[in-house]
Amino acid sequence: MSSASSSQEQSVASVVVVDYGLGNLRSVTRGLERAGADVEITDDPNAFADADGVVLPGVGAFREGVENADPLREDLLEVAADGTPLFGICLGMQMLLTTSEEGETDGDSAVQGLDLIPGTNVRFDEGQKVPHMGWNELNVERDHPLVEGVDGQYAYFVHSYYAVPDDEGATVSTTDYELEFPSIIANDDGTVFGTQFHPEKSGETGLQILRNFVDICAAE
Repeated sequence: MSSASSSQEQSVASVVVVDYGLGNLRSVTRGLERAGADVEITDDPNAFADADGVVLPGVGAFREGVENADPLREDLLEVAADGTPLFGICLGMQMLLTTSEEGETDGDSAVQGLDLIPGTNVRFDEGQKVPHMGWNELNVERDHPLVEGVDGQYAYFVHSYYAVPDDEGATVSTTDYELEFPSIIANDDGTVFGTQFHPEKSGETGLQILRNFVDICAAE
């Protein structure tokens, strides 16, 4: 069989972008398609189970995000349990953690995230301008296929809270905004991970990360 025929027979990674009412669904989809994925936007759990990878996007507040996604909570936990790559973006990354200071009020219990990467999200409170908005550098701290080729590159951030994982080993890359915070995190197995920045808005750096994600999905 010729190499051309073999290449034609290689399957394209199928990726689901979770539609729970929040997130840059179209821009994320366009970025993933540019990266070579076959993309579907859906809230159908059956599609999650059939996909090679799942993306949890997000723009907005933690409480609203968790409440909107709550009907899909068990399905997203099953995605993770099955070892299917689950990629959280911005708010979607924060929702992978256990809880967040955002949305807490006196008398209310803490808002519970997916708890796939134990930890919490805290607000910048050391005099930084909030939100942290614009381009900033990615400093890779440990190996993970998502960060292949992006150490020292710049990505686009818009956020007021940042992740503090319980386990420092969950940090894949850091970024300096008058303090060093995790800009990419992953679970122990490396199959659940997230970026605090928006790869779909981060030019060639973001496209490289999306390509890396598609490669991860295709390898599963």
